[in-house]
Amino acid sequence: MKIKAIFFDFMGTCLDWHSGVIEILPQSISKSDRSKLALEWRHDYFDANAARLAANEPPEDIDVTLRNTLLALLKKHPEHEPSFDEFTKQQCVTAWHSMPAWPDVPPAIQQLQAAGYETFVFANGTTRLQLDLCRSSGLRFNMLFSSELLGVYKPAPESYRRTLELVGVEPDESVMVAAHAYDVRGAKAAGMRTVYVHRWTDDIREDMQVVECENDYFLEAMTGLVDIIKRL
Repeated sequence: MKIKAIFFDFMGTCLDWHSGVIEILPQSISKSDRSKLALEWRHDYFDANAARLAANEPPEDIDVTLRNTLLALLKKHPEHEPSFDEFTKQQCVTAWHSMPAWPDVPPAIQQLQAAGYETFVFANGTTRLQLDLCRSSGLRFNMLFSSELLGVYKPAPESYRRTLELVGVEPDESVMVAAHAYDVRGAKAAGMRTVYVHRWTDDIREDMQVVECENDYFLEAMTGLVDIIKRL
């Protein structure tokens, strides 16, 4: 078996963050507007991480980043700001610690583990966040690697290099499974095999035709993932 380790991005790839966020946003806001706010908040968070990485700054506690981007988001949408008192803002940030798995994910991970593959979370965020999300989603992995633990955000090359060193596998013995083009591009540059899982909630700025050509496999769900891994 050439492939030994499967690394999963977590939020978005494995977890349906959108459903959790729109449920916690003030219900006085229409569902369509809550969805738009959630998507914008999510991508503002990505932009904040990218800015810190570009400035060579260390990873920030994700709760701090989420709160700061939420406050900035409300300044961009003053019509919604009155719906957010301090308690509601804190609830919105805390909600990211409890998200359900996409329905296709639990069986895919169970099948991989049954086939003898080691499975890992490898994602930006904190270890506390990942522990909480494993509890809320019911997903189990061999280990969790966070940007907090590694001291650097993906897609910095040292993030992938350090994770592979800690697990003790070569790049070509590993697979990165993610719903974010920047992530699989970083993994590919590190020599890893890549599987891109398209989720409608993520990479809304990317051209999917381009992304499809960049990866070993492009999937609409994780159904049959174990068979794909065996072919790599």
